Amino acid sequence: MKRQLIIGPEPIDEARLASERVMSPEMGAVVCFLGVVRGSEEGTSIAAIDYEAFEKMAVHQFNLLFDEMEKRWPVESVRLVHRTGVVKVNEPSLWVEVIAPHRGEAFAACQWLIDEMKRVVPIWKRAVKENAEKPKR
Repeated sequence: MKRQLIIGPEPIDEARLASERVMSPEMGAVVCFLGVVRGSEEGTSIAAIDYEAFEKMAVHQFNLLFDEMEKRWPVESVRLVHRTGVVKVNEPSLWVEVIAPHRGEAFAACQWLIDEMKRVVPIWKRAVKENAEKPKR
């Protein structure tokens, strides 16, 4: 299974990612998920989310998840981009692409990956309230 993982502060460029897609003729499903920052967190209006990652451990955990995904589904490729730093409301913070022979497998693998990522990968988020100072790094 081909894998690509990017964790960093650069904005997610969906068009570029789509243009870089590579898949074999036997594949019949591409599932893409784009997670965007909502304008409220726990009922409070926010301006952004500040994401922080323990990158070395996050990469390790993602690779374990990719290993498990490969055992469970006939996935040809998985690509995942997670932003770090301050991500404003309505901007993408997560992009996931799963390529598989059939849609059921691709959807199931993508949803499982996102659910497990939220459970085990050390990426934390902190709401940035409107009119708040930018976090210092």
